[in-house]
Amino acid sequence: MDDSGSTVPRRQLGRYLRELRENAYVTVSAAAKELEWSAPRIWRYETGQVSMHPNDVEVMCRVYGASRETIETLRALARETKAHGWWHSYGEAIKDWFKLYVGLEAAATKIRHYEVNLVPGLLQTVEYMTEVIATDSPQLSEAERRAKVEVRLRRQRLLARAIPRAPHLDVILSEAVLRRPLSDRVAMVRQLEALVVTSRQHNIRLRVLPLRAGLFRWAQSGTFTMLDFPTDVREPEPTTIYMDGPCGAVYLDKAHEIQTYEDAWRSLGDRALDEDESREFVAALAKEMADET
Repeated sequence: MDDSGSTVPRRQLGRYLRELRENAYVTVSAAAKELEWSAPRIWRYETGQVSMHPNDVEVMCRVYGASRETIETLRALARETKAHGWWHSYGEAIKDWFKLYVGLEAAATKIRHYEVNLVPGLLQTVEYMTEVIATDSPQLSEAERRAKVEVRLRRQRLLARAIPRAPHLDVILSEAVLRRPLSDRVAMVRQLEALVVTSRQHNIRLRVLPLRAGLFRWAQSGTFTMLDFPTDVREPEPTTIYMDGPCGAVYLDKAHEIQTYEDAWRSLGDRALDEDESREFVAALAKEMADET
């Protein structure tokens, strides 16, 4: 089953509409006034945050003076944005701002992730994710926590899917992530051991950035994810930079933004241990932690 969902067509449609508006020299406020919509509504469409009805697309295109051919093309694309990915069925288990990321993640061919605090969700064991969720959201009921765990487990399936081909996951972990234990230290040992096993998968690359490595370029950026999409298409998706926090997320895809994070990633890679060294490092730390319990 293809879980790529509707995010890519939404984003693509949003870019087309933004380009049409800008090429017609129409501002967001002018478009909003002409369409009798709010400016935030137009912004949500242009950033691909919501699906669109084909009729709304046609109305916008007419304001921007688009050709009939363009209108029909974008109406067809709008119909594609109505397809729901699997994450929608989990309701409140996923915040609205995170649904966009889940769709991008499912559509990516390569996911690059630098993490300074936690084992990434795609690599977490059930015990690890359960403690993270309980710590972040102590007010949730047991059923709500289980729903969040199920969402994360479902996300992890994309690394083993056959159709479409599973994305390549390239992770660089700060040493601090590995040394920050769970309250259940035995569970933390199992998490570290799981990382050793997972790192041997053909589509997963795991590297450790030792604390002794010192500063890297743009170190103030903190945790970030870089998503790369298929390039063998007519209108390829740009690399997207994703960062999140407890109240929302930031998506960056402008050329200079992508270049900044490419520089950061290259600098991280230059300082990180290689794959074999990283695997040995994690295994040794797991043994050290097991001996202490």
